[in-house]
Amino acid sequence: TNMPQALDEALLRPGRIDRIYKVGYPSKAGRIRTYEGYLDKVSHELSAEQIEKLATITPYATGATIKDLVNEALVNAIRNGREAISWKDVIKAKQLKDLGPPEDVEYIERERHAVAVHEACHAVAAYKVRQHLTIDIATIEKGGTYLGMVASIPPEDQFTRWRSEYEADIIVSLSSLVGERLFFEDDSSSGVSGDLEGATRIATLMEGYWGMGSTVASHGVTHEVGIGGGGRPGKGEGKSDHDLLEGGLGERIESKLDELLKRTEDLVKVNRLHILAVAHALETNKTVTGEDVEAIIEGRKGPLIDGGVYHTDVFSEIAEDYHRQALAAHKGHGSVAAPLPVLGRGPAEPIGVRMTEADTPTD
Repeated sequence: TNMPQALDEALLRPGRIDRIYKVGYPSKAGRIRTYEGYLDKVSHELSAEQIEKLATITPYATGATIKDLVNEALVNAIRNGREAISWKDVIKAKQLKDLGPPEDVEYIERERHAVAVHEACHAVAAYKVRQHLTIDIATIEKGGTYLGMVASIPPEDQFTRWRSEYEADIIVSLSSLVGERLFFEDDSSSGVSGDLEGATRIATLMEGYWGMGSTVASHGVTHEVGIGGGGRPGKGEGKSDHDLLEGGLGERIESKLDELLKRTEDLVKVNRLHILAVAHALETNKTVTGEDVEAIIEGRKGPLIDGGVYHTDVFSEIAEDYHRQALAAHKGHGSVAAPLPVLGRGPAEPIGVRMTEADTPTD
């Protein structure tokens, strides 16, 4: 059963059901074998390395969800006129299963750029400071409760978390606020609310419960026994929820967030061009895999995107120019004057902007 708490306690008495075994999620090795089993039943082009990668980026997959993902990948291949599943089919299937179908809406240009910059800040910050997680996907396709997202996954099974890891998580959360202020001249959107909520929650637990701040005492205990301020909502007597952020604990939480905000500001400023590069890829493709985010930042060829085109003086110029146009549109609530630049490496063209026939100069 998936609901052991619903069983009658009389069934669990000694002599009836003497042992209870918990069947958890498959290990990585188990996921690899399960993927191999289902992929062997269809035609595919995946290498052993790609199957291992697939097992890594689906840490909580079960036999049923693995079968479903393989079937969806096959459907995607057939829809595109192919009989064999490719890596791109697998990624598309995973996106659909993880995020659901995107809403059928299109952003206006200035808002598309703002959302892309917001998510690019998360992606670049995650790449730079969050070593305990790997970027799984970055998207600006609107879902039911989000405008875009950067999702990360653990590259290996890990059962403990450390202060440095939580600080990295806070920096990734704060990067959207810092980025919006930097790229939009101290303006910021309500889209950072969830990020600030997550950062504040982690900082609260670090300072008040996990001994990762400037004090050692746990507010969970002090609140439970009815002394001191703060504590988990619902614990203790005579304390209201808002006590949590009052007094010394609240000051320490704000101090921790301010310290990490300054580190985030330095990080975003130094990586401005990387952020514009990832933002451009998001505006162009809407959804980008974690491997392609890494390729863009490192300037190498990724599974689906060639990151080399983003490491040129030409891109730096056109990226900043397009951002200036988008910023002007943001300030004036108007349309972006310039189209989104199209990058490419054609057989007879340099890395940079791909020129259309209408753009080609004539005598």
